[in-house]
Amino acid sequence: MSWFSCIRPRRKDASKVEIDNGSRRGNSYSNDIGKGKESQPSNGNNRKCGAARSFPFRELAMATRGFKEVNLIGEGGFGRVYKGRLGTGQLVAIKQLDRKGLQGYQEFIVEVLMLSLLDDSNLVTLIGYCTDGDQRLLVYEYMSMGSLENHLFGLSPERPPLSWNTRIKIALGAAQGLEYLHCTANPPVIYRDLKSANILLDDDFNPKLSDFGLAKLGPVGDNTHVSTRVMGTQGYCAPEYAMSGKLTLKSDIYCFGVVLLEIITGRKAIDSTKKPGEQNLVVWSRPFLKDRRKFIQLIDPLLEGHYHLRCVHHAIAIAAMCLQEQPTFRPIVSDIVVALEYLASQSYGSEQPRDEVPSPSKPSPQKDRRSPVQASRRGKNSRFM
Repeated sequence: MSWFSCIRPRRKDASKVEIDNGSRRGNSYSNDIGKGKESQPSNGNNRKCGAARSFPFRELAMATRGFKEVNLIGEGGFGRVYKGRLGTGQLVAIKQLDRKGLQGYQEFIVEVLMLSLLDDSNLVTLIGYCTDGDQRLLVYEYMSMGSLENHLFGLSPERPPLSWNTRIKIALGAAQGLEYLHCTANPPVIYRDLKSANILLDDDFNPKLSDFGLAKLGPVGDNTHVSTRVMGTQGYCAPEYAMSGKLTLKSDIYCFGVVLLEIITGRKAIDSTKKPGEQNLVVWSRPFLKDRRKFIQLIDPLLEGHYHLRCVHHAIAIAAMCLQEQPTFRPIVSDIVVALEYLASQSYGSEQPRDEVPSPSKPSPQKDRRSPVQASRRGKNSRFM
């Protein structure tokens, strides 16, 4: 049964995940990468034009003008990320491993393997890598708008807050990327590091998941979980994984719930600048998530009422289900995608005040459940629940 019974599933097998019971072949490529050879995709249906390319260090140094600070665009557990331009003129993002950082060679290998074998429009494209000497660098497509994190928190006066339509668009794209990992990849892939900093945006705010160094192949056959060392980012890790090290697809669903809550509230998963009791987003939000009448207190004030209240309520309900403490109670990602596709179809027009949206408990008596004002403003092809 669908978690979101008010929405018709787009396909009969939306809740099923195909699992290949064959042997896992991912690790067979690690030696080739260490030797600087190009990795080859294992799936003949892969749509990528070619395998990730092996770059000489000199070429990447030239692309970033010697890794100058002016080209620095990000920094994380893996190392620093620089904007660069290849000899072909292509703009790229070049991530350089910090040998003293939190992640190391193993994560580098995993990232190259995962992005070489996986192919989806909602995953960042790996162009190549460098393994000259002790250098370890990754070359990605350049995402001009940076990360979702940059557009939600600590906004400068000249950067406007994301609109509700854009927020839902980003949430949907991230969920679709996760759906590819869980339902199309074979065996399924557990992302393990879904967070706003790892959702990158292009010029049109289309999102792509990035940073796959912590990704793991999911359980196959009769196995229910993968046992592994607990890794991830504070505030995003599912409680059962943090306590036991048992990793499942539902661990990713919890992470997605945290990201969706960040999108709705405009608050960080962990914010030490907040007063005690409000520093952890999930802990702070629990009382509001349990009472629909308090949902309004979760909404980012920077939205200034420019949203359909009913759609925001549905988004909050999705986040609440993803954040269930018992993993079996969390929805599967395909159902999340279906629900967010519906919300994305209900685009908000700035000319329509939110109080014109009928309450779910008091639907409009008209057949299509829209008021005449809504019908004229939203067009003939709009759908409401």
